[in-house]
Amino acid sequence: MRTNWTGFAMVCAVVAVAKYSANVEMCRLTEQVVFSDPYRVSKFNRWTSPYLDKDAEAVREDDELKLEVAGLKSMFIERAQALIHGDLHTGSIMVTEGSTQVIDPEFGFYGPMGFDIGAFLGNLILAYYAQNGHADQANDRKAYKKWILKTIEESWNLFQKKFVELWNKHKESNGEAYLPDIYNKPKLLSVVQKKYMTNLFHDSLGFGSAKMIRRIVGIAHVEDLESIKDASKRAECERAALNCAKTILKGRHQFETIEQVVEHIQSFDQD
Repeated sequence: MRTNWTGFAMVCAVVAVAKYSANVEMCRLTEQVVFSDPYRVSKFNRWTSPYLDKDAEAVREDDELKLEVAGLKSMFIERAQALIHGDLHTGSIMVTEGSTQVIDPEFGFYGPMGFDIGAFLGNLILAYYAQNGHADQANDRKAYKKWILKTIEESWNLFQKKFVELWNKHKESNGEAYLPDIYNKPKLLSVVQKKYMTNLFHDSLGFGSAKMIRRIVGIAHVEDLESIKDASKRAECERAALNCAKTILKGRHQFETIEQVVEHIQSFDQD
């Protein structure tokens, strides 16, 4: 008897998506705190007041920003692209010399891949901007900031490299999106892969920026910034991060490489 492996794989995928679709409440929470609350008056929002009062108001009054966020929220709700962690940040990743483990998967569901990747990159960008608030005469944090930027570059570039390598390795497998008898020329396959990765890159930049914004004027912040004791200095770091996030979110389609993004990040650094 001949087994229809493609049909079997599709059934398994549908079952997996259905299983994680039950995580409705956690998804709804993300929709609220990432894509809604920062752009309206909400009792859950908080920021470094009074220093960022006008900055928070500017986010709520930025119509262009709202339109971009609406598109991201729609993608978050509608696109079952991959099984994602849903709340990925540097505190969720445990690393040793020999292994990497990711913890706290309670927000997991099938959603857009760029949400996880973007959240991780956004967390690193926030850490970068926080360093000026921790610098002192004993340690200017410049070497650490340079390492963070290098990590941002390497994280995306390695992900992109491995993703395309796996695509090429398994292009004869059961996937239906890019059938090998259609994309049967090396140049054509390379073009469609580049287009796919560019779209994923822009998705990641958008989601990462949205996560940065909610970490500054929304309900949950990051320890990198929260631990800066001087409120005025903290606000300076947060404002730089917030302005960077807003410009990336609204102009993410203009970036072609992660190196361009890193240059953009540095342009907001007040060091």
